[in-house]
Amino acid sequence: MHLLLLQWEHLINSNWIGVFDFMMNKEQKKNYISEMKKFFEASNSVLVTHYQGLSVKQLDVLRTEMRKHGIMFKITNNRITKLALKDTKCKDIAGMFSGPTAVALSQDAISSAKILTKFSKENQNLKILGGLMGEDILKLEDVLKIATLPTLNEARAKIASILQSPAQKLLSILLAPGSKIAILALEKSKQST
Repeated sequence: MHLLLLQWEHLINSNWIGVFDFMMNKEQKKNYISEMKKFFEASNSVLVTHYQGLSVKQLDVLRTEMRKHGIMFKITNNRITKLALKDTKCKDIAGMFSGPTAVALSQDAISSAKILTKFSKENQNLKILGGLMGEDILKLEDVLKIATLPTLNEARAKIASILQSPAQKLLSILLAPGSKIAILALEKSKQST
């Protein structure tokens, strides 16, 4: 079993792209193409990476983290994946599929970008190439910028705190003694003149 894992790790880290072609029969290739087309069409975010030099353990850690956020991280067969891309909204990123390629598919480009960017800083062997967000083609720089944006949950929390803040200020003014209200009113009138 251990030997099999070492052989698999060698295949993953090697430059030999045709390994999956050799292992797939015609029916499996058709199924792979069909499955990948569905994934590409259903995903709002498709980020493409090179993973050469990452160990199986490192890839598992990355996959686990992605899964926690509802993101699929899949090692691709480039030749067959290009066939799957052909008739999808993602066809324009087919040029990114060369070398040891893996793809992150999700509905949330920000979470995907954050996780991949953080992981690539800790593991120099993961290279982000770019991808697609909605209809927009992304370069590496775009992915790095997207990674700095707040996630949907973070944005919701910020909006909630902004909306709560004026209500809290109003409440504190209403509960303040009369002298404080007078002082605030005087300060406000000075500012408006």
